[in-house]
Order: sequence, then structure tokens, then C-alpha cells
Amino acid sequence: MKDVFIVGSKGIPANYGGFETFVDNLVTRKKDKKIKYHVACMTFKKAKRYEYNGADCQQITVPNIGGARAIVYDLKALSWALKIIKQNNIKNGIVYILACRVGPLLHYYVKEFHKYGFKIWVNPDGHEWKREKWSFPVRKYWKFSEKLMIKNSDFIICDSKTIEKYIQREYSKYNPKTTFIAYGADIIQSFLTKKDKSVKEWYEKNKVILDSYFLIVGRFVPENNFEIMIREFMNSNIEEDLIIVTNVEKNKFYENLKRKTHFEKDPRIKFVGTVYDQQLLKFIREHAMAYVHGHSVGGTNPSLLEALASTKLNLLYDIGFNREVGRDGAFYWSESKGSLGNLLNLTISLHEKEIMDKNSVSKKIILDSYSWEKIVDEYELYIEL
Repeated sequence: MKDVFIVGSKGIPANYGGFETFVDNLVTRKKDKKIKYHVACMTFKKAKRYEYNGADCQQITVPNIGGARAIVYDLKALSWALKIIKQNNIKNGIVYILACRVGPLLHYYVKEFHKYGFKIWVNPDGHEWKREKWSFPVRKYWKFSEKLMIKNSDFIICDSKTIEKYIQREYSKYNPKTTFIAYGADIIQSFLTKKDKSVKEWYEKNKVILDSYFLIVGRFVPENNFEIMIREFMNSNIEEDLIIVTNVEKNKFYENLKRKTHFEKDPRIKFVGTVYDQQLLKFIREHAMAYVHGHSVGGTNPSLLEALASTKLNLLYDIGFNREVGRDGAFYWSESKGSLGNLLNLTISLHEKEIMDKNSVSKKIILDSYSWEKIVDEYELYIEL
């Protein structure tokens, strides 16, 4: 039996979020009976232990103290894993840490885990230290923490080839042992139809016309380029709406966005909040004229994979992470004034065959390179080595 402790996701079953969805699929789709998963799960309430699809899940209670709670959570989860390993004298397993939050304290844990023959795996995720939401001192911490995570771990799994190249280049003096295993995507169509109650209610409530809108899905943060996407859309000749599915918060970023673009004066721009029903979100993607993707920080982005699997036409911000995934199955735009606007205008003049050709290519990319079955097979291969 190979024991694998997973630290860093908010927990399973997944409601939302990349790491949570990944862990859920890794556990649910497990084929190798010799692997036993132990998953840390975050809670603000009294902790409980439970089983989920064969995985041993332990809730970790953390104080709701803002951004720092993720660091506290990871440290408490590592302590939990170490305690279980010691109590049961478990040998030669893996502790897989998702994201690089606890670099300054990892060295201590590595020594303790190594006593039991456990290897430390790390998934560095994306460039957390580039995110604009963090203050300069916090960004410095994330970068420092990343360096120590890479230095002290045994194996680095990158879900983006671009991230793997960055790790090898940036931390070459540590000779990091890395591999690329992509994030996965669900390639099955939504089982909802336009007659379903949840579909009808969502489209009516948000005054959205089926098959007649452009779509953005993503976290409401500056590095997802909302300003460029909204401004360019407003300057385009598009008559249809731009539907923005995001956790919009009326904060400083929102107010600055309003001041710079005056989007509230354009009836086509519609912020519709989040959609946690995955089947409904898939249906919304499938019936969009095109998906506009502005993410500029991070590895293989889940919302991009889902769009390539579901939406006929995809317009992606031109950066290594996005090109690596979209390849010839998408169109690309840059920060240059008019770049996205011209591309948007182009999309409404495309013939149906041109749209379906792009759709076929994007779906084949997901099927060949990003299916969950393929991803789980690759993980199980490395776990059993």
C-alpha cells in the first residue's frame, strides 16, 4: 500500500476551485487499489473525519484571519499528516503539497517526513508572487517561500510546461527534479437542456439571450485583465451582451474599473455573479458565441480548459500559459489597443465552418492532452515508482 497525503486544497468533495477539483478527480477516478489517499480539508467549524470515495479525509480547523489562514492551514495539515504517519508507523509514502505557501518552515517537516521514508512533492501552481492583490511585502514573501519550497522538496509536479521551464531556469542551482502533468478537464457535455428549470431561471433572471452572448469566467482580480476585455468590448461593433461570471466585489478594484471604463453605462456589459452549479456553468459555456480569456498569471487554468472543451470559439490573452494549452484551437489577442476589439469584430464575420473547425481542434486538444483519465493515469504511474 502506498500512502499519499495531500495538503493545500480546501477539501473534497469539490465545490469550486482548481486544486479542489483536481483532488476530487484524483480520488474519485483512482484505478490503482494499492494507493491510499489521505486528504486535508479546511474548515472554520469543529473538525471531523470522514471517508470520500475511499479517501481518508480530515478537516483542519483554522481561524478566519484573511490571507494568512492558508499558511496556518498548510502548517496544521502537515502536522496532522506527520502525526498520522508516526502513530501508525507508515513508511515510504508521499506528502503532496499544493502551492508554495510554507517555504520558510518546510525544512523542518522534510526532515521529519524523511525519517519515515516519505518523499515531499510540491505543485508550485502559478506565479502567486505576481498577483496584484498582494502588497509588496506579501509578494516578497511568496517569492521567498517558492524558492524554499523548490529547494527543500524531493519532486516538483508542474501543471504547465511554461511553469516547469520557469522552475528549471529560476532555481537551476538547486537542480530541481521536475515533471509536467497537466490539469484535467471534463469533456462530457452538460446534461441540462434549455427546458430545464435551472437554465430557464438563470437566463431569465440575468436577461441573457441563449446563443447570443460573449462570455468571461474567472476570478475578479486585476491580473485577469478585466479592464482591457471590457474596454475593448465596449469599443467593438458587437451588438450582443458580454456576460461576466465572476465573484464581483464592489471594492477598490471594482470602483477603479468603473471609473476607467464607465462600463455601467453600457447595457451590454453584464456582471452576473458566480455560478457554482457545474452543469449549468457548462451549459452557459456551450451556448456562448465566444469565450474571452484574460488570465495572465498562473499555470494551466481550469476555466480555460473548460472553455476549450465546451465553447465553440475561444479568444485568449497571448501569453505562454495560454498558447501552450490553446495552440491552434483558439485566437489570440494582446494588450495593444484594438487587438481584442478587432478580434471580436472578426468573430461575428466568421463562417460557421471556420467556427466549427476551431471547435474541433480545441476539443481534440482537450481529449488528447487534458482528459482526467489521462491525468490520473500519469499521477498513479509516478506514485507507484
